[in-house]
Amino acid sequence: MGFAMDQGSYIRDSWNQLDFFIVTSSILDLALANIDIPALKILRLLRTLRPLRVISHNVAMKLIVASLFESVGAIFNVVIVVVCVWMMFAIFAINMFAGKMFYCTHGTYTFHDKYTCNVAGGSWVRNNSNYDDIMQAMMTLFVVASLEGWPDIMIATVDATGVDKGPEIEASVIYSVFYMIFILIGSFFLLNFFIGVLFLKYTQA
Repeated sequence: MGFAMDQGSYIRDSWNQLDFFIVTSSILDLALANIDIPALKILRLLRTLRPLRVISHNVAMKLIVASLFESVGAIFNVVIVVVCVWMMFAIFAINMFAGKMFYCTHGTYTFHDKYTCNVAGGSWVRNNSNYDDIMQAMMTLFVVASLEGWPDIMIATVDATGVDKGPEIEASVIYSVFYMIFILIGSFFLLNFFIGVLFLKYTQA
């Protein structure tokens, strides 16, 4: 005689399956606590899943998590759009600012070329945030979009004078327009798409 579960069985619900798995693994972990076998370390890693039981017993949190999983496809599409737009800004920045983010460690605004910097005992270094290649440009734009430390990057760009040349204070103030446009489009506008997608899926759930 076969074993069959009716429609309302506990184990049919996916959240209950997760809850059952967490409880079962926790019981096994307690039962084998005094046994020192390297393979059991994997079982002990499952302790990190225990907080998920809170979600499985809360209807509102279930709804949020379900909406998050349903949003994965739409979020991926948004990521593609964001990356494409950022790449456009990155290519523009490379053409405008590549090779211009150098400075002398012995007087940033004093020495304007590598030779005089080295003679003075300084080191000719590149700014950590620069636009010398596409990957570095994308990373710099990511920092700007996060709105953490972007004024320092903008100031370094505004002070840039030329390729392999040291900075001068407010040498090219017009460059600040680039950051205003990017923050408006690449940060405020595009990144809010993620919130819009999650909100849409949440209202549909």
